[in-house]
Amino acid sequence: MMQRFLSSTQVAPVLTRHPLKTKLCSLMLALLATTHAVADTLVIKADALVDVENSTVLSAPLVIVENNIIRYVGKQGSQAIPDDAQVLDLSGHTLLPGLMDMHVHLTSDANLHGYRRLKVSTPRSAITGVKNAQSTLMAGFTTVRNVGAPGYADVALRDAINEGDVLGPRMYVSGPSIGVTGGHCDNNLLPFEYDVQSEGVADGPWAVRTKVRQNIKYGADVIKFCATGGVLSKGTKVGAQQFSFEEMQALITEAHLRGLTVAAHAHGTSGIKDAIRAGVDSIEHGSFLDDEAIALAKKMGTYLSMDIYVTEYILGEGEKAGILEESLAKERTVGKRQRDNFTKALNAGVKMVFGSDAGVYPHGDNARQLSRMVRFGMTPMQAIQAATIHSADLLGKAKLIGSVSEGKLADIIAVKGNVMADMTLLENVQVVIKDGVIVKK
Repeated sequence: MMQRFLSSTQVAPVLTRHPLKTKLCSLMLALLATTHAVADTLVIKADALVDVENSTVLSAPLVIVENNIIRYVGKQGSQAIPDDAQVLDLSGHTLLPGLMDMHVHLTSDANLHGYRRLKVSTPRSAITGVKNAQSTLMAGFTTVRNVGAPGYADVALRDAINEGDVLGPRMYVSGPSIGVTGGHCDNNLLPFEYDVQSEGVADGPWAVRTKVRQNIKYGADVIKFCATGGVLSKGTKVGAQQFSFEEMQALITEAHLRGLTVAAHAHGTSGIKDAIRAGVDSIEHGSFLDDEAIALAKKMGTYLSMDIYVTEYILGEGEKAGILEESLAKERTVGKRQRDNFTKALNAGVKMVFGSDAGVYPHGDNARQLSRMVRFGMTPMQAIQAATIHSADLLGKAKLIGSVSEGKLADIIAVKGNVMADMTLLENVQVVIKDGVIVKK
């Protein structure tokens, strides 16, 4: 996966003329050295392994990886180690599957909100995404679902990562979010005479079908639409439904017909319930859930992706980042309700995944949400499962990723200490392996 980076002799002369470039040079050289040292067989030893499939912790684990496939998982001493294997001894560490975030915006800069975002071009968004993708991977997130990006910048970023041109997590991308005229997914910052409309705007059942088809045409893996108003949009009521049930049904039917899953941005109660009734795969945010919505989600098997950390950043740092006072006021009504309903939905047995909304807050800080998920009711195992095997299931990729299991891709991270006793340890991941390649050590 890394072979297309420049050689060390090519990199050094180009990048050493500037302090920032020097830092980048050092990182790339380290990655190159690591990559070239990787043998066909990688053997990993550690103190513990979080087995998310069986909800247990395996002590003294031995993991054998061959050409990006996990071939063996068991106890140390239970299997002979090949003579030509690269052995990674992680004594004192706990192994986990690579973490997964189902709601990110890699092409967004957390320091540019409100009117500041008007100056950002689509090419600039893609370049921003390169930096953010690296930060996300180094934080231990080996897979993400990018739900909303201008001009298919996320498609370009995904393809660059897949082709080995840049470093980042495995990406499943939506392209532009689909929304109604004047809704949360539209650009409402400029007055009428500018005649500005976001590229995902569609009104009416056939118009939304057309947008789904267009997003698929240009490379989307998933579809994201805005069922209700939002916090960070100008002029929308956060709880108000935007699309009608008929529009949602047409959109979701079209996406499912083409084999794609659908995520619905939905804070408001009626929009949440109509999206679930229409067959949506996941509800994003879910702030104003009521008992009926929770029961519907459980009945339909709908996943909830509830970003319960982000309120801390918005209310603490948002004004400095350009978030409008209107949006800050909306967040003050949303944060506590969302956290209370997270606990209610969890206790009711609704399926949940990890979704941070990184891009609203800085990329690389994704794991801060894990401790909040525990604070508001999850066990440490449940929180880790939400960020691994359950997210893989939502993507339809549970046979490929999501656990450290024989036959799956080798996405593995390591942290020093016992994460089951302290979830904040996951905010400082020491080792990251993606696709069988050690990218951080």
